[in-house]
Amino acid sequence: MAQRTTTGMSPDMMPDMMPGFGNDFETEALPGALPQGQNSPQKCAYGLYAEQLSGSPFTAPRSTNERSWLYRMRPSVRHGGRYERIDVPLWKTAPDGEPHDLPLGQYRWNPLPMPESPTDFIDGVRTMTSTGDARQHVGMATSLYTVTSSMDKRVLINADAEMMIVPQSGAMEIFTEMGRIPVSPGQIAVIPRGMMAKYRISGDHASGYICENYGAKFTLPDRGPIGANCLANPRDFKTPVAAFEDDETSHQLVIKWCGGFHTTDIGHSPLDVVAWHGNYTPYCYDLSTFSPVGALAFDHPDPSIFTVLTAPSETAGTANIDFVIFPPRWTVAENTFRPPWYHRNIMSEFMGLITGQYDAKEEGFVPGGASLHNMMLPHGPDLDAFEKASNADLKPTKLTNTMAFMFETRFPQQVSRFAAETDRLQDDYIECWAGLDRRFDGTPDAGQ
Repeated sequence: MAQRTTTGMSPDMMPDMMPGFGNDFETEALPGALPQGQNSPQKCAYGLYAEQLSGSPFTAPRSTNERSWLYRMRPSVRHGGRYERIDVPLWKTAPDGEPHDLPLGQYRWNPLPMPESPTDFIDGVRTMTSTGDARQHVGMATSLYTVTSSMDKRVLINADAEMMIVPQSGAMEIFTEMGRIPVSPGQIAVIPRGMMAKYRISGDHASGYICENYGAKFTLPDRGPIGANCLANPRDFKTPVAAFEDDETSHQLVIKWCGGFHTTDIGHSPLDVVAWHGNYTPYCYDLSTFSPVGALAFDHPDPSIFTVLTAPSETAGTANIDFVIFPPRWTVAENTFRPPWYHRNIMSEFMGLITGQYDAKEEGFVPGGASLHNMMLPHGPDLDAFEKASNADLKPTKLTNTMAFMFETRFPQQVSRFAAETDRLQDDYIECWAGLDRRFDGTPDAGQ
């Protein structure tokens, strides 16, 4: 049967997007498909079925209650059958029960190579670290993805986690139940727990980073004394308009549930939502719209000042995950060592580089690579960065050609067996600090 994709506009046009973070949206791909004044009429227009998708308990406070009503061709109970297990060996879930012999330390990886054979999003995920327990809705996992083919007849549901996609190379369209999200390097997409989606690449390859959030959903951080503006502004987050596939051909539905992967074959596309309303939605965000703030006189603020999104825990001010970026920005602090200072941290930091250079590690940390500095392990600028920053002319300088990010968590992160054994692990990373020798000689001008 012929396949039809409908968004209410020409399929070769970029889909419209709705602005705002945490809004209660409504959208329909066909006129009159969305009921008015009630959620579940006796009969829906177009012969559709009404279905609620809940992202929180029914009794959650209004401020955290998340649900959407979907109006679809078939209820989701018809988008499955008897499931069978499949093996996706390199996509891991906490607790990861595969031990390795890698000792404790600071770690850094080069980018992963592209697969030589056709590899879609599901098979292209390589988990690097994990922590917590997905079954207890606490913790997270970080992964790299390398993809060379699209998911055209395959659909993924991640029931374990909310997923943040951070592209590093190649554009991707994420076709969710609730609409199409185009995402490219310099942007992110967030897909709620339990949402069906196809991940399609626009060219011959795509690569990037994934953060799986097992805990409370990502939200905007409080600005505190900063006030009502700067950092990430709600209007810059975009949610897709309704779109559906009218495709009566065979599809494979894959669900990730409690760390295992299960599949069932169905005779149609499950992306058949014609209209929807609610606040449990996928969204995307352009990192270039982040408005950084920083020190205007002296010293260097904590990296938390660059938080885009946070997934809170039950302890105030202590995140399950913070998503932090280091974008292009001016540095103007006087009499100040301007790169990040040397530190040990109660939080664990997984970093990636989307483009350019990172000012604390200009060599060795390359786009598509990653690093891990676990809780209470010291880290900071390498020798070259220290020397450069210590002797720089402290005129106002704009950091350009850079976009790094960090997934920071309150939990120690366990390195996966793949990450421990891959030849992309830099065995000599620790040597980048080797030249930071004693400069103290008992005189005030030592090291000058």
